Amino acid sequence: MQRDLQDKYKDKWEAIGPETGKNKLLWMVGEVGKVIDIVKKNGGTKVCSDGTLRNDLIEEMADVLMYYNDVMLCYGISADELKTAYTEKFEKNMNRW
Repeated sequence: MQRDLQDKYKDKWEAIGPETGKNKLLWMVGEVGKVIDIVKKNGGTKVCSDGTLRNDLIEEMADVLMYYNDVMLCYGISADELKTAYTEKFEKNMNRW
C-alpha cells in the first residue's frame, strides 16, 4: 500500500531511497510525538474510553506506521526480512532471563 502511495505522489513527495531514509525517520519521529501528545494531554484511561480521542490516537499511529513503511522502502527492507528479525528478537527476549 505504501509503495502505491509513493508511486502516486512521486512528483509531489520526496523520493524513496537510502539518501532520504533519514528524513523519513525524522518525519516518523514527529508523528510519534503527536501520539505522545495525545496520551500526555489526556491520560491513558481517557484515550482508551473517549471514542474521539481513541480515533485520533489510532490515526496518528497509522501515520507512524506509514512513515515506518517508507523507511523500510528507503532501505530496501522486505516484510519477510523484518518478520525474520522480529521473530529472532522475540526468541532472544523470551530466553533472556
